Amino acid sequence: MTNTELPYAADAEVSLSYDELEVLRLQYEKELSQAHITVQTKFNFAWGLVKSPMREHQVEGVRLLQDIYRAEPNRRRECLYYLALGYYKMGNFEDAKRFNALLLDKEPSNLQAQSLSSLIDKSVAREGYIGMALVGGAAAVGTLLLAGLIRRARK
Repeated sequence: MTNTELPYAADAEVSLSYDELEVLRLQYEKELSQAHITVQTKFNFAWGLVKSPMREHQVEGVRLLQDIYRAEPNRRRECLYYLALGYYKMGNFEDAKRFNALLLDKEPSNLQAQSLSSLIDKSVAREGYIGMALVGGAAAVGTLLLAGLIRRARK
């Protein structure tokens, strides 16, 4: 790693094993059945879900983190990174960027958030290139079809 590289936002690609996530899920469900879920248990389960490669897990993890973010003002800062990560993994780059920016406003030197910001920017650019390629391809096909119709009309 050169001096200009940021530490990689490893959470973007590293997920928990099935057994590790299962431990968190069982604890969450146990507390849910007792009608008292601690904020830490809810956060731990949300964290594990957001790290999952499965979209439905990510969606549920983000939902739980949003609940904590709204209900527990003293826990908002620790939710920001994982909310940004969850939205990033789901391909919602606008919300990912928004939550990551909130974290960077509070902690400008947070290297994980800086790294995640770079990943988000690269994904937005890649999505833009794909969009331009699709539009360009559609325009080329449209031009060919139009040229074919004009040729037929002339005959």
